Amino acid sequence: MARFGYSGEQPPARFNMARYCLGVAAANWPDKLALIVVSDPEAATAGVERWTYRQLDDAVRRLAAGLRQLGLVAGSRVMIRMGNTSDYALMFFAAIAAGLAPLPSSAQLTEEEADFLLADSGAGVLAVSEELRIAPPPGVKLLEPTEIARLRGAYDPIDYAATAAADPAFLIYTSGTTGNPKGVLHAQRSAWGRRPMYRGWYGGIGPTDIVLHAGAFNWTYTLGVGLSDPWANGATAVLYNGPRDVTVWPRLIERFRATLFATVPGLYRQILKYGDLSAYDLSSLRHGLTAGEALSPTLLTAWRDATGLELYEALGMSECSTYVSSSPSAPIKPGSPGKPQAGRCVAALPLEGGEEPLPAGEIGLLAVHRSDPGLMLGYWNRPDEEELVYRGDWFLGGDLASFDAEGYMSYHGRNDDIMNAMGYRVSPLEVEQCLSHHPSVAEVAVTELEVREDVKVIAAFVVPRDADEADAEPLLAYAHRHLAAYKCPREVIFTASLPRTANGKVLRRRLAELGRRQT
Repeated sequence: MARFGYSGEQPPARFNMARYCLGVAAANWPDKLALIVVSDPEAATAGVERWTYRQLDDAVRRLAAGLRQLGLVAGSRVMIRMGNTSDYALMFFAAIAAGLAPLPSSAQLTEEEADFLLADSGAGVLAVSEELRIAPPPGVKLLEPTEIARLRGAYDPIDYAATAAADPAFLIYTSGTTGNPKGVLHAQRSAWGRRPMYRGWYGGIGPTDIVLHAGAFNWTYTLGVGLSDPWANGATAVLYNGPRDVTVWPRLIERFRATLFATVPGLYRQILKYGDLSAYDLSSLRHGLTAGEALSPTLLTAWRDATGLELYEALGMSECSTYVSSSPSAPIKPGSPGKPQAGRCVAALPLEGGEEPLPAGEIGLLAVHRSDPGLMLGYWNRPDEEELVYRGDWFLGGDLASFDAEGYMSYHGRNDDIMNAMGYRVSPLEVEQCLSHHPSVAEVAVTELEVREDVKVIAAFVVPRDADEADAEPLLAYAHRHLAAYKCPREVIFTASLPRTANGKVLRRRLAELGRRQT
């Protein structure tokens, strides 16, 4: 018997993620509300879109039939570049239902960033909404809204593809060590790999639950917690795609009687700052879920004081979703994201090498056993990067962690320079690469800077070509033209030189100290 490994139930040999999330629920609860999309929180009907499981299942399988008619081979990539609409979700699950591999991309990406993903993934189809249309290269089929609607209405629904659990399901992009985003290929079994979360984070989830998620459709946090998990358990998913308004969330919780609310700590902080929660009936809410960035004890206390409810935190990554969390069965320990979920095999390994987990209290590299069904299939066309993240049977995500005697994890930062911007992983190299092309920049280095308690921003430290003409505004505007908004620096700090090692490598921790002195 193996000493280490995932001890939870493994998925069936034949497994399709879309069938698991929609087909089963459609058979058991065909007329139950599966999805509510709200564009106007005050409108009675016009600003609210409602889908039953029967309707979703039918629409997804009809669109899957249409995609099959495009002549794509199994596993072909379908890049999705759409706004936050139900069409996004339909396209994502229809591609999986057809045996294809969707690539959900952020609506915030600039055209050149989208072009990179399209080329790197080798996608054969680009599905767009009108406002995000780009011209695909020769050989890539463009699906605009009218054509997507035609495909959905022209064919009878097909059955879900008879895929194997280890067949590709979807491709997502995250920050790479080379400065360009890298593709993370997930298997069909990845949805099954989320099962330890149902009790280990949600505290149980079922048909009586109504899950409100504050993220956009393209984010894997939303696709998982906002759609896949509720649907796999017969719950109702509620998503909002109206104007950005921090005060809308308690209104939506009250109106739709949400039992679970999920977002990043930063939004919980804004809700408390700009809204009066006592003005709303939040009695339906069991608790809040939070991930994407660390939950501070201060914010946890403020939320408890305002609502009388808990915030359960989870730690995860693009390669394996969430695997450490708190829940009603794993009580909150302030400052810790929780314990490994039941069945997971998670450990801290020595920094210098070796596969033997460290004892309690010692800091090492956070590792997940490669037998976990939620773990990625691999990096897309990045064998060099893939070699760096495996140590025997362990996957190393780059986080530093320790575990106490009770199994609670403490996070000690990154072992690399990857930053966390509003829940998105961002490589400083990608931002530096962009800014280095601006004619006024002689040298640039990028890091995170804490501007006040619990709030960090991306800061660019720039050595200008002409010190007398140092101006942040043109640099910030240039970044916004070439990078997604969440990757753009919020601060530009001019300096005469960058702190470096004897070998010329930038000392990013020294940069942060320099920034604190200047802000």
